[in-house]
Amino acid sequence: MRCFCENGEIVDLKVEGDFGADPLWCNQCSCNLDIEEVPISEGLKEELIRWSMQYGEWIDWSKETLLPDGMEMEKEHNKLGQQLTQKVKMELSTKYKVSFSPSSSARMYAG
Repeated sequence: MRCFCENGEIVDLKVEGDFGADPLWCNQCSCNLDIEEVPISEGLKEELIRWSMQYGEWIDWSKETLLPDGMEMEKEHNKLGQQLTQKVKMELSTKYKVSFSPSSSARMYAG
């Protein structure tokens, strides 16, 4: 597992949803990490991928507006992301610092 940091060694991970990206990032250089290279269980990898694939479901992309219950949907997405972050922390023990970056995209599309 390598990133763009000067020493190329990751010590600070971030869990964050985004379009077309794996949900784990170097929190220092913002490099998107290949989830298959992260030393976590296959089950947790699958949970993280399912969660990240739901990113943005609170937005009607054809109208570029927030769905009627979009704020609540994003809130639930962030809640699950926080829970998954705790699981990542548990599996990686003290080897990495792990944090969560919640989505705030709903505010941009609120009418």
